[in-house]
Amino acid sequence: MNDTATATGGASASEGILRRNAVTVLGAEHTDTIVFAHGYGTDQSIWRRIGETFAADHRVVLFDYVGSGASDLSAYDERRYDSLEGYADDLIEVLDALGVRHVTLVAHSISGMIGALASIRRPELFREIVMVCPSPRYVDDDPYIGGFSREDVLGLLGAIEANQPSWASSLAPAVTARDDRPEVVERVRTLFTATPQRVAVHFARVVFFSDVRRRLAEIPVHCTIVQSEGDIICPPHIGAYLHDNIPSSDLVRLASAGHFVHLTEPELVSDVIRNAL
Repeated sequence: MNDTATATGGASASEGILRRNAVTVLGAEHTDTIVFAHGYGTDQSIWRRIGETFAADHRVVLFDYVGSGASDLSAYDERRYDSLEGYADDLIEVLDALGVRHVTLVAHSISGMIGALASIRRPELFREIVMVCPSPRYVDDDPYIGGFSREDVLGLLGAIEANQPSWASSLAPAVTARDDRPEVVERVRTLFTATPQRVAVHFARVVFFSDVRRRLAEIPVHCTIVQSEGDIICPPHIGAYLHDNIPSSDLVRLASAGHFVHLTEPELVSDVIRNAL
């Protein structure tokens, strides 16, 4: 297994992108590629355990969106990242910098929609998107039920601004929904706390007020939608909504709780990925 670090200094544009997004490559270079994309408030480490299990027979790519993890925080520009399209730019640029095509994208939460937007723009880059606990819109829009009111989201943003550590401590148990896995709760809390506050507030605003519903019919690749039965961020009916509105898709319902099933049920999620390959 190879763990390829990015170049550090006076490098080409591609090397600069790989450094900017703290790209990690595991496994052989001349096999099929799986790209793992993290969701809001976390980083590539959230996928590391599962990614390593695929590195024996696949090229595995992990990366951080700008503003997250070990990415180059100086590259965070609120204008670029004022919509999900800015994050789709990150994903497309990383794939172009690596020179990969027809990848399987495994995307948690909002990354499912980021991947969808990237695939609409550059369909040749993707062969499959595995969306883990995705949602095209989080705010209710009668008759659509996203799970949050506008007031809920404004309260969340205010809580991050007022006291990010306290917000993280209260949200982590709710979104993991696994009192029997305190180590997972603590890991999510730590990641939420570590996100720079400037990014945490702005990215949350972009995520929770995003609306990708009208773009779903344009998705050109097959999608596997993974739905957790007990997810307060992405309620169970959202998976069915996506399945009904994405032209080519399968819906996999996991008998699990919480939004972070790749941490609480890694074997189940790995099996879904294997079946999608």
